[in-house]
Amino acid sequence: MNIIIRADASIDIGTGHIMRCLTLANFLKEKGAEVKFICTEVQGDLVNHIRHGGYEVYTFPECRDILSDAENTINILQDLKVDLLIVDHYQIDSVWERILKESFGHMKIMVIDDLANRQHHCDLLLDQNYFKDFENRYDHLVSKECTKLLGPRKILLRPEFYHVSKKEDNNHSIQDILVFYGGSDPTNETLKVLDALDAIDLSSITIHVVVGSSNSNKERIKNICADKNINFYVQINYLAQLMAKADLSLGAGGVTMWERCFLGLPSIVTVVADNQKESTEAAADYGAVWNLGWHESVNVSDLVDIIERAIEHPEELKDMSIKAKQLMQSEFQNETHPVVDVILEVLS
Repeated sequence: MNIIIRADASIDIGTGHIMRCLTLANFLKEKGAEVKFICTEVQGDLVNHIRHGGYEVYTFPECRDILSDAENTINILQDLKVDLLIVDHYQIDSVWERILKESFGHMKIMVIDDLANRQHHCDLLLDQNYFKDFENRYDHLVSKECTKLLGPRKILLRPEFYHVSKKEDNNHSIQDILVFYGGSDPTNETLKVLDALDAIDLSSITIHVVVGSSNSNKERIKNICADKNINFYVQINYLAQLMAKADLSLGAGGVTMWERCFLGLPSIVTVVADNQKESTEAAADYGAVWNLGWHESVNVSDLVDIIERAIEHPEELKDMSIKAKQLMQSEFQNETHPVVDVILEVLS
């Protein structure tokens, strides 16, 4: 199997698209697939990170429009044998996909999406998020022939998450707090949380602060953590271990919210991007997270209040943990991820 993944990361976009595509790439590689990436060259693009993961990456400069992006992609693909093109990009829609499909008629196209806000011309579609009525979100956006893989039970988690113990349903005091707002944290939520933690007596609690390599404030955050004796980490590959150890987490919506839910880690969520709003609200309505809402409306005093609430009411965290694990019951019971099973079947 020859598979190409078209996805981007940047300071503005964040790292979520690339990180989940790397997870899928690793699963496919285990099944003998040859996987390569196509990315645009922008600040925070994670191209070197992908290459360090053992994958070849083709690049081109950031495009002015979708047609230019399609043309650049075609120029790369014409010298390659491609069985499946996986697209994880909010700016790409059915126009781009149709152009690629017409250029390489034998090639299958898989789309990874979260938004359900545009038409797609594809053979497979994955949306691993939880929404109300998520089973029907794409009925009017893809053809009837498209295979839809929907809901949190299809989530692409790195293997480390399947190999750590989930939280036990205990009522106990908070001993460890994890702070992680994604790879780039463009809205500077980490700094806001550090200000909030400074206003609370946390002498008996261990704090872990994680940032990505593309976080433009990482040196400042590092210095603050050093001054306050807070554990600080950059671009680690053992986040699941920290989540499994923590009793409470503060972070953004998106992929890492589902990772926390999967492990049953109670979390306080700030919405930092439009695409996180609906799914975070749905998860909060289910009882799996506490949703603080849009980042611009969240101030330090809000964070202080909700952290103190968590410390004073561990029974609420226990209920949240139970709900989170119920929501994320995985279908990954055997050696092959269910998404990979479907891909193998489509390409057979």
